[in-house]
Amino acid sequence: MNNILVFPMVLPIIAGVILLFFRSKPAIQRWGSILTMIAVFAISLWILFQVMDQTILRLNFGEWAPPFGITFVADAFAMLLVTSSSLVSILCLLYAAFAKDEKREKFFLYPFLLLLVAGVNGSFLTGDLFNLFVCFEVMLLASYVLMTLGGEKRQLTEGIKYILINILSSWFFLLGIAYLYGSLGTLNMAHLSQRIAEAGQPPLLTTISILFLVVFSLKAGLVLYFWLPGSYSALPTAVSALFAALLTKVGVYALFRVFTLLFYHEPSITHTIIGLMAIITMAGGSIGAIAYTDLRKIAAYNVIIAIGFILVGLAANNEAAIQGSIYYLMHDILVKGLLFLIIGTVIYVTGKTKLDQASGLITSYPLLGWLFLITTLSLGGIPPFSGFAGKLLIGQGALEAGEYVIVAAAFLSSLFVLYSLLRIFLNMFWGETSISQKNRVILPKGMIAPCLILALLTVGLGLGMGVVSPFVAEAAHVLMNPEIYIEGALKDE
Repeated sequence: MNNILVFPMVLPIIAGVILLFFRSKPAIQRWGSILTMIAVFAISLWILFQVMDQTILRLNFGEWAPPFGITFVADAFAMLLVTSSSLVSILCLLYAAFAKDEKREKFFLYPFLLLLVAGVNGSFLTGDLFNLFVCFEVMLLASYVLMTLGGEKRQLTEGIKYILINILSSWFFLLGIAYLYGSLGTLNMAHLSQRIAEAGQPPLLTTISILFLVVFSLKAGLVLYFWLPGSYSALPTAVSALFAALLTKVGVYALFRVFTLLFYHEPSITHTIIGLMAIITMAGGSIGAIAYTDLRKIAAYNVIIAIGFILVGLAANNEAAIQGSIYYLMHDILVKGLLFLIIGTVIYVTGKTKLDQASGLITSYPLLGWLFLITTLSLGGIPPFSGFAGKLLIGQGALEAGEYVIVAAAFLSSLFVLYSLLRIFLNMFWGETSISQKNRVILPKGMIAPCLILALLTVGLGLGMGVVSPFVAEAAHVLMNPEIYIEGALKDE
């Protein structure tokens, strides 16, 4: 039965390879990729419920027993992220299908999007560090192609920056893996956890942990985020939405996994550094969000703020804060996808990229206007939307840990998020309309439908906190109790 764990990664790869043969039939590529991701989502949801019954599921490749073989390990944390990622992928692909970017479709847009999702899901499920590196590279290779697909000058310029920073972080990742293997003789994460606990995390291992912190921070856009705003704002709408929803979240996932399962013995060093980095990231993101008038850059800086906010929970390092971070991580996957889709749609109907170049859009596009307001309130943490629950739990956990400065910085950053997005709403959607009836662009229902579904999900995730909380509580419980993960990942079957 556990063989099904490989499906969230393998299905998109198989479908992507098959779709390569349908270059001249874009309709097959569009709907084939969407149907594939619907299947992945359904399988992920089923696995999630199985995990809730059994706590941990494991798949040994080639029947090699851990820690000697390749393993996939599914716990509640991994499966919540796989399920959320698969869901937002369906909706971004649906948007792309109706946007009909024929220029990029001819160069295999959909196969590379599927390959990207495969790398993301593999990163969440893998049980050893080397295969985490491999899945990262699968994801990044697809993202390099998607970053430059279309060959526009701005894409190529920003793509060089994006590729160089990720090559650098991958080199550091390999260096960290080499040092860790040389020190402990294993790369299986559960086995590493045992050996680090036995050794008591001496200074050498703490130094290696800081190297991993640098690696995953680069990939998550924590502190060294200079590459992110330009890169994300140069992409077509559906691709930028998928990047914003997923790519930085893989780095965040790795930080949570590594610093709760492996390097948790010296929190006064590692988690203090994470807290400082979170503050710097939220401060820099907040300044960027209000400094620019370009819609795509404002959205990109809001991605950066969220990364810092999520890591407040890891810095606090208690179960309540970790629950809040997991809840907020799920919320952010959905709502960042929604934000970028709406921003892209606004640019599509106006032809403008700056907030002072159009006004009164709510007159011509009322549904789009109200969806943007819902997105703004959710990202600002206003109840009953999904952002509120995560922020509340993170704040509660951080206060319990005595992290008063971090809490103050986190909630101040929320005000910047709210202000930056309300500024767009008041400038572009309110006031006298700048679009005449003659120049009004018809908005396809297929482009607005994914935005509507994501908006309903953010409302549902907020109102349905009681339904989701058992899954989040289980995920946080396993993260804060490494012995549960170790037993599930290493036990004899």
